Amino acid sequence: MSSKNDGVMIILSSPSGAGKTTLVNLLSKKDNFVTSISHTTRNPRPGEEHNKDYFFVKDEEFKRLIKNEEFLEYAKVFNNLYGTTRTPVINNLNAGKNILFDIDWQGADQIKNKKLDYKLITFFILPPSKEVLFKRLSNRDMKDKLIADERMKQFERDVLHWINYDYVVINDDIKKCFEKIENLIEAEINNGSKDYDLNFIREHVEKLTG
Repeated sequence: MSSKNDGVMIILSSPSGAGKTTLVNLLSKKDNFVTSISHTTRNPRPGEEHNKDYFFVKDEEFKRLIKNEEFLEYAKVFNNLYGTTRTPVINNLNAGKNILFDIDWQGADQIKNKKLDYKLITFFILPPSKEVLFKRLSNRDMKDKLIADERMKQFERDVLHWINYDYVVINDDIKKCFEKIENLIEAEINNGSKDYDLNFIREHVEKLTG
């Protein structure tokens, strides 16, 4: 049973390249915030570390964890499997830690459907424009134009899931975006007033998808 001393679950999702991982890293530096480390079958990117960025595992190990029902959520993204194991999340929440999830809309839906007895706040991060997103994707460790194109096509599909999130935040400036998320988390936890304009978000989504 959850109590008021338990931690809060905070999900950040976004289309690839919109900045959720950077934002999760910034939030994880706050007192009492811990990032949930996902398992994945993809290969590490340059600079990524096993047990720190991800638990990098083989397909067989991932499938064993699925079979044993050890995942709170898992999904296939760009031909790789990603998943969050239940035990470390629950242990941290019970210890009063706020848990940050860097996951896509599929994982967010699964965690919501589990209806765990802990407070859950969900954020969807959007880029300021499709042009900015394409530039970010092209500048990443993927110089391959085909990969950037594939992710842009995926963006068109991913963006439609914004409606299922508590808050949508536009990442035009990482510092401002971080402060906005920080303020909304604070307001949610302490029942404070929230500075959030749904109509503005709706118009922005229409521009991105138009």
